[in-house]
Amino acid sequence: MSAMFRSFSSFNYRVWFIGALVSNVGQWMQSTAQSWVVLTQLTDNDAAAMGVTMALQFAPPLLLVSVTGYVADRFDRRKLLLITQGLLMALAIALGVLLLTDVMTLPMMYAFALGFGIVAAFDNPARQAFVSDLVTRENASNAVALNAASFNGARMIGPAAAGVLIVAFGSGWVFLINAVTFIGMGIALFLIRPHELIPRVAGASRGGLAAGFRYVSKRPDLLVVFLIVFLLGAFGLNFPIYASTMALEFGHGADGFGLLSSILAIGSLSGALMAARRDRARLRVVIFATGGFGVASLISAFMPSYWLYAGLLVFIGFAIVTTLTTANGYVQTTTDPALRGRVLALYMAVLMGGTPLGAPFIGWIADAFGPRVAITVGAAAGIIACLFGLIWMIASGRLHRSERRRFLLTIDETRSLTVVPPVEPAEFSDEVAATTPIRTEKKRLD
Repeated sequence: MSAMFRSFSSFNYRVWFIGALVSNVGQWMQSTAQSWVVLTQLTDNDAAAMGVTMALQFAPPLLLVSVTGYVADRFDRRKLLLITQGLLMALAIALGVLLLTDVMTLPMMYAFALGFGIVAAFDNPARQAFVSDLVTRENASNAVALNAASFNGARMIGPAAAGVLIVAFGSGWVFLINAVTFIGMGIALFLIRPHELIPRVAGASRGGLAAGFRYVSKRPDLLVVFLIVFLLGAFGLNFPIYASTMALEFGHGADGFGLLSSILAIGSLSGALMAARRDRARLRVVIFATGGFGVASLISAFMPSYWLYAGLLVFIGFAIVTTLTTANGYVQTTTDPALRGRVLALYMAVLMGGTPLGAPFIGWIADAFGPRVAITVGAAAGIIACLFGLIWMIASGRLHRSERRRFLLTIDETRSLTVVPPVEPAEFSDEVAATTPIRTEKKRLD
């Protein structure tokens, strides 16, 4: 099996991948329909209302982070995912029925967005951490990248299909079809062999979320990753606002909006597959890809036609998925397994929690000054995030002049380890002394 698909050697991961792919197609269909309903059915092209909807949907991961990470570490993730997936399916059915019966209102849509956000706050960290339960540690980065490939492969199908369905049959049917796709994930979770899951670390639930905060606070590299994804999440990743308002500016409807999402996915899928080929996730890739996202987004804001704008989306999709997939893989593979769920909950809270702050602001800018100005603000966030990362690399000594060639810069891959005392020293005995490893700081893999 090629290095790109090495995680498929695990039966559990193959089953998970297929179920996630089916569910992701439905999720992208629903996301496209929800944005279009708010923009055109419940309001008169009000991008600010879209921003509020996104804020309500992405606020819970931030507000509930003290609970969700602990839950992901403490309870059986497979059973937890069965519960969250069932709740998401029920919400999709209810929303679809209300749209088909023509009783949906904007306040009701806000309530549903909040409901989706609350359930997703528990679903996301459990799902991210569950990937590490399916494959060995050396394949974790590859599994994360293939997950991103599944997510973005579905993005090539879902939005375009949603646009066609909205025009042909109405938006309500899109939500009902999404509800059906949750069955695929449910079947996959039932087929997974529990005895083949990677054993959980004993004592992983001790310390609560505070242990996750303390761990991250002592990892400057993780703090840099969190800062980058916060800026992107708050201002750069508001694609439903950017694409829908640009589609209207170019005179296109729901099908044009859906097509833009699918074109973005072409680059996104390429970025995910490239990440899957790498042997490990590197922080420098996160930093440089963020800069690429900012530059490509800035250029796209000046495109004079629909198809030229769509062409730039391929590069934007490639850059943003390279950034997020590598960042996710870096966090997963360099974090203490006992704290992985809590650290991932913090990561998802930072990534998604920026949206409640940035989305209403970006929506207001799109309404007041036009979508091109809003896109420029998102591009500036990407460039600023890249500059923060470069400054840290220089200040930490990782980026410096090469000793061999005078004008060549080089980036250090690793830094020296520092031995620290155990956090909870055990009572001394010859047996313990002979078998207990000395605790060290986690080796920086970038």
